[in-house]
Amino acid sequence: MLTILLLTVSNIFMTFAWYGHLKFRQTALWKVILFSWLIAFFEYCFQVPANRLGYGQFNGAQLKTIQEIITLSVFCVFSVFYLGEGLKWNTLVGFAMMAGASFFIFRKW
Repeated sequence: MLTILLLTVSNIFMTFAWYGHLKFRQTALWKVILFSWLIAFFEYCFQVPANRLGYGQFNGAQLKTIQEIITLSVFCVFSVFYLGEGLKWNTLVGFAMMAGASFFIFRKW
């Protein structure tokens, strides 16, 4: 559970680093790149320990799958509340299909 918590915090920082600058399109590009890298440092401070702690309990593909599902979840919240963009049904269906793919990754065959 600690791995999932750390990956969630990491993804919150990552989402702001990658997409937070979209509300500041008038700011010089070099400034938003620099600020995004500063935010990304904190993302790595959570992501690296999450993967290190989780590896063994999960394999690499499972860790990546968990991270991607968390990323989609965090992005949905970010998109609605920070960017003010609504989520359309086709976006939600697409995200759900990607999350559904985790069945094949976590299933013991």
